[in-house]
Amino acid sequence: MNETSEHKKFMEIAIRLSEKNVLEGIGGPFGAVVVRAGKVVAKSANKVTSSNDPTAHAEVSAIRLACKKLKTFDLSGCTIYTSCEPCPMCLSAIYWAKIDTIYYGNTKVDAAAIGFNDKFIYDELDKPMHKRSLPVKQILRMEAQKAFKLWDQSAMRIDY
Repeated sequence: MNETSEHKKFMEIAIRLSEKNVLEGIGGPFGAVVVRAGKVVAKSANKVTSSNDPTAHAEVSAIRLACKKLKTFDLSGCTIYTSCEPCPMCLSAIYWAKIDTIYYGNTKVDAAAIGFNDKFIYDELDKPMHKRSLPVKQILRMEAQKAFKLWDQSAMRIDY
């Protein structure tokens, strides 16, 4: 199997997951597959409404399953195939997981056309905190610093 057909094979799995999710009434039209060394490590569809968890997007759910299966928080060497261009949260999770490559089907413009519009989040991130629509207020910074100092000096510290 050549590289292109292998990528298509994994993307087709993500797309089938997204379709099945809608047809079975489980959640939104999104699916994701995490692959390492040409083998599926984990796959998931969107579970936001079925689990009442706004973070249970397909990509985040697949990343959680992959980390659990591989017993690591570092998914270097993995690729993610997702039926849609990742939203800001999923994109951040993919970066934090250190996944090597993203392949996606639908674009964020396609998603916006059916009501999944993430533009407001991108717009909010461009604004200074004091101009965002969600109030952000810093309090007790000095007290919060204690945990950072403990972490910085901890012999059990694991960098990630």
